Amino acid sequence: MPKVFCKKYKQNLDGMVFPPMPGQLGKVLMENYSQKAWEDWLNMQTMLINENRLDLSNKESRKWLNQQMHLFFENKGYQKPKGFIPE
Repeated sequence: MPKVFCKKYKQNLDGMVFPPMPGQLGKVLMENYSQKAWEDWLNMQTMLINENRLDLSNKESRKWLNQQMHLFFENKGYQKPKGFIPE
């Protein structure tokens, strides 16, 4: 697996084998974040969708979740599920 300097965790970690989504955003994520960061986001995303009962067919819900993803990767104030304790 290729190594990448992960901007989320500020260290060299295993990179992604392929972009996690299509387009420029997928390329940026692949070049700047580790596989671990992506997997951690997927877990966080699932918790946020479930706790907030998001309807992903709703444009505003998708927009909000996308904003949370950017905040998560930038280590800024993303919403955490109630009672969430990071590993």
